[in-house]
Amino acid sequence: MTKPLRIVYAGDRDISVWVLQYLLERGVRPSALLVSHPKRASHAETLRALCDYLPSDRILIGTAFRKDEGLQLLRALDIDYIVSIHFPYIFPKEVLQIPRTGVLNLHPAYLPYNRGWHTPSWAILEDTLAGATLHFMDEGIDTGDIIHQLRVEIQPDDTADSLYKKIKHMEFDVFREAWPWIESGSFQRHSQDPLAGTTHRRQDLYRPEVQSLDLKVEARVGDVIKKLRALTTNKMDEAAYFEVNGQRYRIQVRIVRDDSVDAQT
Repeated sequence: MTKPLRIVYAGDRDISVWVLQYLLERGVRPSALLVSHPKRASHAETLRALCDYLPSDRILIGTAFRKDEGLQLLRALDIDYIVSIHFPYIFPKEVLQIPRTGVLNLHPAYLPYNRGWHTPSWAILEDTLAGATLHFMDEGIDTGDIIHQLRVEIQPDDTADSLYKKIKHMEFDVFREAWPWIESGSFQRHSQDPLAGTTHRRQDLYRPEVQSLDLKVEARVGDVIKKLRALTTNKMDEAAYFEVNGQRYRIQVRIVRDDSVDAQT
């Protein structure tokens, strides 16, 4: 029987809980856990509960993994992989070099499109492919070799919020399909063209030219609807807005297909 891989697990959000539960069911017990700082964490306590067998010094919070003590711990663990699932911190070169094989990252986009942040919003705004990708990390932003990916079709009634929920479930499918290849060492690496695709930083979505709606400017209805869909997320400060007398008003939308509405007769 193949010996379970030695990994360090880094994650946040509900998708990271799903993946960790899957790994534990397969007998893969992380040798250490990296979780977000409480100020930005959503599921750190759940992840810690799932790894209740770990001593406290093997749970690194926030950026502790990048500091000398954290680096020493990671190097001493003799690991095959770091598995990163929506972990909101950058892995510097000295961390990327620690695992025997590499650092795996699950990204909510169909790479090379929408590297970086707010992937569902940009997929809608820019009419790019959407999906989920498991890839190796390198020093770039989501530019490492791809192991596996799946596409999702963007529907006319999708907002960024609804699309993100679909993509998270697709990410889980991607991971479950790819993990047996990783365990057996039979996976293939597919390099990305550094000149292809798109990349967006976190602040790009907050630019006035992206969010604002000028009430005095004529615009195509389709373009306005696209912007409203793309900026309807789970955060109101990411929504489109218009201004009247110096006051800003945010807009989010809900779209319902006619055939899903009960007939009123």
